[in-house]
Amino acid sequence: MKHLLIALTLALGSQFVIAEEPKKETKRVCVDVKDKEGKGVIDPKTKKVKQNCKEVKQHKKLEGAEKVPEPKKK
Repeated sequence: MKHLLIALTLALGSQFVIAEEPKKETKRVCVDVKDKEGKGVIDPKTKKVKQNCKEVKQHKKLEGAEKVPEPKKK
């Protein structure tokens, strides 16, 4: 009975350890909302320009990575 209890505990406990993923670095990017005329839309409650915000993954730049060289023209 003890062996069954230990096996069950290990099986359930290992799923929580595997399920935990490292958090990815994200950046919050906000853009002003504009109407058809290109003017900012003002929120009536806050009296400020409305914004659309999104969470974007931030990629790490590789060391030694430089611009891709342009191909030579013939």
